[in-house]
Amino acid sequence: MGFAQRLAADVPCSFMNVSIIPVTAFEQNSSLLCCEASGRAAIVDPGGDPERILGAAEDEGVAIEKILLTHGHFDHAGAAARMARDLGVPIEGPHRDDRFLLDSLPEWCAQFGFPPGDVVRPDRWLAQGDEVRFGEQVMAVHHCPGHTPGHVIFHHPAMRLAIVGDVIFRGSIGRTDFPRGDHETLLESIRSRIWTLGDDVTLLPGHGPTTTVGEERAHNPFVGGAFG
Repeated sequence: MGFAQRLAADVPCSFMNVSIIPVTAFEQNSSLLCCEASGRAAIVDPGGDPERILGAAEDEGVAIEKILLTHGHFDHAGAAARMARDLGVPIEGPHRDDRFLLDSLPEWCAQFGFPPGDVVRPDRWLAQGDEVRFGEQVMAVHHCPGHTPGHVIFHHPAMRLAIVGDVIFRGSIGRTDFPRGDHETLLESIRSRIWTLGDDVTLLPGHGPTTTVGEERAHNPFVGGAFG
């Protein structure tokens, strides 16, 4: 798919196709989730380069139904308002505790030399225990604060897949030196929300390659070993 990496090698795609689309100079993993049965799709974390994301959707022949946000940082949400407006679709997520970040997106984008980003007003805030739906797909929402106070992840139990934003990466964890980040809170989110998904669950992070819960529990130097 050119700029979009299909996740088929890692996840059985009988339920939905997952394409990872790195965007902007930050190489942030935006994801295009395509429901095979309905031809409907969701975009997760459109941080920028909307034409790349729309090109991937066109290649798949799907209709974008909604935009999902894991958290409010500009590299994950910078293009969300524009795309929602142009497509006429709602934005769901993150948790309302990230509102202060979404309100300040224009300033963050300007500070880091990103294209202008608009303030994001989600149509629906998400909380622990919620579900998000598109087409015939259903994903569970888990609130995972620490990197940001309102960070959420999206878990597809049937596919053994979790889209985890900047909570955890292959061999690393999210930074906590941004406004309202907290290291101990992040570790507790990983312990209570990520580890409990099951070792066979594939983790699709906001940057870098995919991994699994089991791999990180065993080898991640920040949270592995005795932590788990």
